[in-house]
Amino acid sequence: MKKLKLLITGVGIATFGEANADYALNLSPGVTQLSRDIYDLHMYILWICVAIGVGVYGMMVYSIMHHRKSKGVVPAHFHENTKLEVVWTIIPFVILLTMAIPATKVMIEAYDTSASDMTVKVTGYQWKWRYTYLDNGIDFFSTLDAKSNDARQLGVRSNPEAVPNYLLEVDKPLVIPAGKKVRFLFTAADVIHSWWVPQFGWKKDAIPGYVTDAWTKVEQPGIYRGQCAELCGRDHGFMPIVVDVKSEADYNKWVEGQKAQAQKAVADAAKTYSMAELMAKGEEVYNASCAGCHMVNGEGMQGMFPAIKGSPVATGDLNTHLDVVVKGKGQMMPAFGDSLSPVEIAAVVTYQRNGFGNDKGDLVQPSDISARH
Repeated sequence: MKKLKLLITGVGIATFGEANADYALNLSPGVTQLSRDIYDLHMYILWICVAIGVGVYGMMVYSIMHHRKSKGVVPAHFHENTKLEVVWTIIPFVILLTMAIPATKVMIEAYDTSASDMTVKVTGYQWKWRYTYLDNGIDFFSTLDAKSNDARQLGVRSNPEAVPNYLLEVDKPLVIPAGKKVRFLFTAADVIHSWWVPQFGWKKDAIPGYVTDAWTKVEQPGIYRGQCAELCGRDHGFMPIVVDVKSEADYNKWVEGQKAQAQKAVADAAKTYSMAELMAKGEEVYNASCAGCHMVNGEGMQGMFPAIKGSPVATGDLNTHLDVVVKGKGQMMPAFGDSLSPVEIAAVVTYQRNGFGNDKGDLVQPSDISARH
C-alpha cells in the first residue's frame, strides 16, 4: 500500500490530501480450488499472449531496423507463398487449441453444481440480500451494518475511517461450512443485481424472473467480503456481502442458534409491548432501514424522498400507513413485509407516528401486523 499526494485545485484554492492506493497488478488466487484454477488459466493465457506480443513486435522491430532503405535493401516482389500461408494458418490454430482445452476444462468445472452438500437461495433486493437455506429452512436478510449506514448519511459527523470495514460489513453474514460444496441459486425481486465475492473467483447475476446457479467450496474458515457488482439503483454502493466460513462443528452450532432465534421470534410476535419498548425498537429499525432515504431527522430529501416529519402518511390513516410499509408503494418505496419481522414493522410504524413531532399516540402491536399477512 502506497500513499499518493493529491493536488486539488479550485477557484483560487489549492489543498493537499492523502489517498491510499493499492498497487496490486494481478488477480487474486482466491481461497477455493476453482478460484485457483481460474487464476492459473488466466496466467497461462497471459504468458501465451506475452510470448505472441514479444514475437510479433520483435519481428517488426527487427524488420524495420535491418531491412530499411537506408541500408540498401531492395524489397522482394512476390505474389503468394503456399508454404507460408499454411504455416501462419496452422500456428494460430495450434495456439487456440492449447488455450481452448484448459479453458473448457475450467468452464465445465465452474458450471458443475452437481453433488453439492447444501443449497442456499440468494435473492437480491434494493438494497439488501436475502439468504434462504433450502436444506434447513433458515431464512434472513443481510443489510449494511448500522455503523457504516450511520457514517454514510449526509450531515452526520461520524468519521468513516473510524468504522471497521466501512461499507463492507453487514448485520447478518451468510454462514457456510468449510470443506463443503455449497450450491447457490440466484434471483432478484426487483432489478438486476450481481453477487460477487472476489476470493471465490466468480460473480453471478441475480435477475428477476430467472434462476441461475453457481457453487463454491472453501477449504479454510474465515471471513470473505464482496459487493453487488451490478448498478442497481441509488444505494448500489451500500450493498455489501459478507461470507463467514465456519468449521463444520461451529456451523452446526450456528444452525441450532438460528433455529432457536426463529422460535423466539414467533414467541415475540405474540407479545404485547409498551409504547416505550416500541419506540426504542422502532428508532433502531428506522435508522437501519429507513434513514437512508428519509434521513435520520425524518425530514427526507426534497424532490426525492418525502419527509416522515409531518407526513400525510405518518399522520394520516393508520391502515394506509401499514399498507405502505408492508406492501411498498411505486418504485421508490420497497415492501418491508418480507424483510422485517412483525415486531420490527410494529415498532417502526409506532416510531414514525409518534416521533419527529408527529405525536399521533398510535400504538401498533406485532399481532396487528401478523393479521395482515
